[in-house]
Amino acid sequence: MKEFLSHLFTPRESNNHRAKILHHTNLFLTIIFLLLASFLIQGIKGAFPSVLGIKADVSSEELLSLTNKERRNAGVNPLIFNEKLSEAAIKKAQDMFEYDYWAHNSPSGKTPWVFIKSSGYKYVYAGENLARGFSTAEDVIKAWMTSSAGHRENMLSSNYQDVGFAVKIGKLNGEETVLVVEELGNLYMPIAKSRVQEIATATDANTLQKNVQAVRNQPLISTSALSSNIYYVFIIVFITALFLDMIIIEKNKIMRFVGHNIDHILYLLLILILAGVWSKGVII
Repeated sequence: MKEFLSHLFTPRESNNHRAKILHHTNLFLTIIFLLLASFLIQGIKGAFPSVLGIKADVSSEELLSLTNKERRNAGVNPLIFNEKLSEAAIKKAQDMFEYDYWAHNSPSGKTPWVFIKSSGYKYVYAGENLARGFSTAEDVIKAWMTSSAGHRENMLSSNYQDVGFAVKIGKLNGEETVLVVEELGNLYMPIAKSRVQEIATATDANTLQKNVQAVRNQPLISTSALSSNIYYVFIIVFITALFLDMIIIEKNKIMRFVGHNIDHILYLLLILILAGVWSKGVII
């Protein structure tokens, strides 16, 4: 085993002074393996969703509760769950999945306000937050609250008194994901402040009896975590092999035509960092 690992990961005479794992043939086999693994994961996911799938626990009830917690901490009146805004959020989510876009405006030019108006909500102020790829409501709210792109301002704005949510699973840009749509608004005829406080408290207590949006998937293994871990392992293995190759070649002063290990290591490190960023949820 020791000889095999040395042959695989370190430059020596048996592998022509180039770690065997770095030979073109093995690189090609690795790519084939990763492609087959990807197809296998998708097959298992489709056949056994309770074993392999998207792991998520997000509901509109939790989103409202956490949003109002942040607003109370900031000294702002809590939001009231509004069925019309929830209907608008659901329509927006369905439109995003149907036309496969990740943006506030649809490819056909529809703005968020089109969905809000079509639901019958007449607003003075309106706003929208979008999130995808998060597994818990806490992660969604944290992402919005730490954003510098206007999401935090939407969450804490005193211009809004109502909110509606959509929480759906679907495919965006070829990737199955959990999509969260938050529509915020203030009616054209605002309710008195005392009434806002009263309704907001009651809404929290009644746990959004109507139009509750939730995704509660708890498969044995998370698809995204499994896929990411497989790629991480292979990238780390190749970085290690390149590093050992570079050190041993330099130490033994071996001359050869193959090189650029540092460039390859930096490139793989960049992929590793980007993969880590992309594996997390995103907001707009």
